[in-house]
Amino acid sequence: MVWLLRKCVKCSSYTLRQDTCPYCGGEVKVPHPAKFSLHDKFEVYRIKARRSS
Repeated sequence: MVWLLRKCVKCSSYTLRQDTCPYCGGEVKVPHPAKFSLHDKFEVYRIKARRSS
């Protein structure tokens, strides 16, 4: 699923632009959390990566 809404890291304003914030020119990121599933296919790999770092 493609998220359209973005949030500026600098000024915390929301925008639909994907490159930079129209207000301050800061970096924009997707504000939505990752999907959660009880039957996660990559859980084993994530746990191994977390323990090795």
